Amino acid sequence: MKDELVDRIENNPKYQELVSKKNSFGIKLGVFVLVMFYTYIMVIAFNKEVLATTIGDGVTTIAFPIALAILVISFITTLIYVKRANGEFEDLTNDIKDDVKDLL
Repeated sequence: MKDELVDRIENNPKYQELVSKKNSFGIKLGVFVLVMFYTYIMVIAFNKEVLATTIGDGVTTIAFPIALAILVISFITTLIYVKRANGEFEDLTNDIKDDVKDLL
């Protein structure tokens, strides 16, 4: 019974679409965040003077607002993924469940 259920789910075109969309979207967001983080680290490692530029009162450097922006952008990308997962991905998952309901 379980083998039949697994085969039916794996052969479902909606399952293939779900896997493809989730993997593609996850990789794109992951690469975006990693590039952002590692670019910041590389600038720290190889061009400290850029981030050592003082702003405002002369005490704060430009590194602080950039780091804060990176954290906010990372949070926003997480929200984007969760919103899509709870919308489009959840709808596809429910469609797949409906298609195999007779085997459960």
